[in-house]
Amino acid sequence: MARIKQEIEYLLNTSPNILFNLLSTPGGLSEWFCDDVNISRDGLYTFFWDGSEENARMVNTKKNNSIRFQWEDDEDEDEEYYFEFTIQIDPMTKQVALIITDFMEEDEVDESTLLWDSQIAALKGVVGG
Repeated sequence: MARIKQEIEYLLNTSPNILFNLLSTPGGLSEWFCDDVNISRDGLYTFFWDGSEENARMVNTKKNNSIRFQWEDDEDEDEEYYFEFTIQIDPMTKQVALIITDFMEEDEVDESTLLWDSQIAALKGVVGG
């Protein structure tokens, strides 16, 4: 079954540099996204949650702008599935927005949105708002 692409935007009170560090480094990601992260020599990120683990590769990054990961399970798919964090700054207000792009089954959209809402609440706790 083909997955659908979802983009969710969250406003954050932080600097793009701090936010990018929290999105792109093992120490940053383990503060809000997962329990722990390891990176192998060949660039494989292993994310740990409550005794389970998932592997992903960083497939694209633009410093202080965006980072894209692809789950190892999705590498052999015909479609390109990934999850991506993009930082946008409103030119007028200077408000920092985090846009999350993710792919999911149609019947998982609500559950996925709730999961991202929970993850971003943890991120807001780290950045102070």
